Amino acid sequence: MTAPEGRGIAGRTDTFRILHVSTGNVCRSPITERLTRHALVGRLGDPLSGGLIVESAGTWGHEGAPMEANAEVVLADFGADASGFVGRELLDEHVIRADLVLTATRDHRAQVISMGHSAGLRTFTLKEFTRLVRAIDPATLPDPLDEGVVERARALVRAAAALRGWLLAPTAEADEVYDPYGAPITFFRSIGDEINQALDPVVTALTGVRAPH
Repeated sequence: MTAPEGRGIAGRTDTFRILHVSTGNVCRSPITERLTRHALVGRLGDPLSGGLIVESAGTWGHEGAPMEANAEVVLADFGADASGFVGRELLDEHVIRADLVLTATRDHRAQVISMGHSAGLRTFTLKEFTRLVRAIDPATLPDPLDEGVVERARALVRAAAALRGWLLAPTAEADEVYDPYGAPITFFRSIGDEINQALDPVVTALTGVRAPH
């Protein structure tokens, strides 16, 4: 069997894959995927030109399903593109190819790590990764203009993994993004705000570019 394209355990390439994981891949991870892409476009113009690829999947993913209608509304609130989304069940190949896996909850993180593929050092909950990234001095990361966004992103993941045992969450719940499935639009919007706030410092650290104002 040929190793899937990408890094993970499959070798280095000139791309960096970010995989967002939740349960059904119809609420939280689609919102996070599309908000990440939207933020990257705001900073880089075209994230693919920087080598960044953003995907999502679910541990109990509704294969082939559209995202929830309320998730689409949340994305529209942020001006992000919800079109063309198709739900996926999390597979080994997704984890193998990912350079960074960001999960909604600690349970999702544990499930990804239990799949193997040396995923432990590149799998975090979204809020955990945000907390770690905030503690990393950007000056210690490769300059994206000199060495490229991909090298900077790889260095960021290594730095975050090294900090994990030293910078613990204030509470267990601090690293969770709760499931809005079946909830009213007001709760979806609060989750969308939570995700967007968590993503902002992550995308800034990945790209070296602050959000445009």
